Order: sequence, then C-alpha cells, then structure tokens
Amino acid sequence: MSYLLQLGLIGFCIALLPLSYVWVKADDNKFRKLVWITTFLTLDLVMFGGFTRLTDSGLGCPDWPGCYGTSSPFIAHAAITAAHQAMPTGPVSMSKAWIEMIHRYFAMAIGVLIIAQVVIAWTARLRRRPLHVSPWWPTSLLLLILVQGAFGAWTVTMKLQPVIVTIHLLLGLTLLGTLGWLAARQTPLPSYDPEAGRYRAAALAALVLLVVQIALGGWVSTNYAVLACTDFPTCNGQWIPPMDFQHGFHLWRALGMTKDGEAITQDALVAIHWTHRTFAFVVVAYLVAFALKMRRFESLRRPANGVLLVVLLQFVTGLTNIVLQWPLPVAVAHNGGAAILLLLVVMLNFRILSSRPGRVAQPARDAAPA
Repeated sequence: MSYLLQLGLIGFCIALLPLSYVWVKADDNKFRKLVWITTFLTLDLVMFGGFTRLTDSGLGCPDWPGCYGTSSPFIAHAAITAAHQAMPTGPVSMSKAWIEMIHRYFAMAIGVLIIAQVVIAWTARLRRRPLHVSPWWPTSLLLLILVQGAFGAWTVTMKLQPVIVTIHLLLGLTLLGTLGWLAARQTPLPSYDPEAGRYRAAALAALVLLVVQIALGGWVSTNYAVLACTDFPTCNGQWIPPMDFQHGFHLWRALGMTKDGEAITQDALVAIHWTHRTFAFVVVAYLVAFALKMRRFESLRRPANGVLLVVLLQFVTGLTNIVLQWPLPVAVAHNGGAAILLLLVVMLNFRILSSRPGRVAQPARDAAPA
C-alpha cells in the first residue's frame, strides 16, 4: 500500500472519533456541532504546532508529507536512527520525528472534518434544507487548508525559513478565526444590543491590532529571538538598545542568516524582540479599554471578560518567558493564549456586527462569505 494512502487512512481514522461523536449526539443541528468541534480541535492543532516549533521538531522528518518516505516514524526507525547517530545534536531524533508526524496526522484529520462540512453543506443546499450558512463557507475553509498544507510542506523543504514558517502560523490562525466566525453564525445570540453595532469599527481595529501583534510574535518565535532581551522592562539594561531593523525585518532570508548569507547579528534579533514587546503595550492598552467598554452590553459581556482574562495571562506568560529563560510549558501557553485571544476578538466582532440595524439575533442568513 502506498504510504500516501496510509497517511490518508491515518488522518481519516483520527477524524472518525469526532465524526462519530457528532453523529450519535442528540443535536438537531449536527453541522453546528461539527463546526464547533472542528474549531476546538483546530485550536488544539495550533497549540501543538507551537509545541512542534518550540521543541525544534519541525525538521524531525526532513521530507513531506511522510517521514523518510514512510507513513510513520515507526516504519522509518532505521533511517531516523542513522540520521541521529550521524548528527546527535541535529534536528532529527525519534522523539522529534513523532512530534512532527503527530502534528501532520492531526492536520490531516482537520482536513477530513472540513471535507465533511463541505459535503453536509452542499448536500443540504441540493436538498433545500437550509443550514443558515452558504456552502461556500466550508468550501473556502477547504481551499484555505490546502494552502496551509502547501506552506506546511515548504516549511520543511525550505528548512524553516522564517517568513514561510510565520505565514504557516498566520494561515493556521486564519483557519481558526474563520472557523470561529462560522461557529458563531450557527449559534443564536444570547441577546440583542442595537447600540453595540456602533462599535464595529473599534472591534475591527482590535482585530487588526491583534493580528499585527501575533505576526510580530510569530516573527520572534521563527527567528528564535525570544531571549534577545534578557530583562524587563528594559532590554539588556537599556530602554532603547542598539538594533538592526534592516536585517531583522528583511523577510526573504534563511534561518539565522542575513539576506547576504552572513550570520544574523544580535542587534537584528534585539530589533525583532523589542518591536514585539513595545507594540504589545499598545495592543494591551487598546484591548483592555475596548473590552471594558463592551462589558456593558449583555451579549458581549462574556467574550469581553474572556479578552480581559486572556490579555492578563498573555502579559504574565510573556514576562515569565523572559524571566525564566523561555520554559517550554509557558512558551506553549503564550502561543495558545494568542490563539484563544484571536477567537474571542473574532466572536466580539461577529456579535457587534450582528447588532447592527437590520440584523437579527439568530444564525446568519444563507449568504456567501464576505
């Protein structure tokens, strides 16, 4: 049997568990249940992707989509062992290979769940059974996950080039945010606050600021610049340390190198870290002020409280990463917190948009994605 077929079967078997749960669950709207479960599992996948990156397991299997031309590290044991013995401190080991392949298995399972959404949505359209959502929504998700898979392959084949890895991260979060929006469309609003609709521009600004900050954080992580500043609130004892923005933010270059092929300087890494840290103050201030403002609306109170809580946790985990020299559990929590915060801000945007005059506090009408 082709190893590609074996990989597909592994992904399908993993997806069978949540699909079976949706099928046997006593819920008239099984599509809604499937979307929410897919959103939750995508959040888990984003967090595990962060774990894969933070444990340097991205090249645990240096080919794609399999591992040394096989469907699992178990089958590729001899090749992995030989690579590890040839370079004991290199990127290949049995544990890293399993971490990388588990990440790929679950990504394939998410793909199967989205294919199931596409089938259900188009079948409902053909049978004239409205799902309160256009089938083009899950179809767009399928296209997005195909692009995400391509960047996952390039992440490996281009040896963790920072811009490719960062785009891979952002596409994963785009998938998560779009799933969150789709899930919100399937869920009736708890109440209707017409006045909240006046804040849609402020909500969009919150989302844009957060996405920029997440991109900066991804750039810190993919360039391994977390410890470029070793103290807080100053950076290496200075408020404005020596920085090299030209090389730090040149996008198309190899990992650890400048565009000219020389080793990247510490000043360039400091520029990356300092920018993320400094912009964080802007984002935190805006999100806290925005969430406090939104708490007065009943339909927005829970996600607004969630934003306040996660912003606090992000500040604590970000500071802890510096003080404790980047402990793995805290770094993974910081990565996951960013994903959860994105979901909460997406939910706030949806509820505020749904509160505009002419909208109803019900699952959205059957319309193509905007």
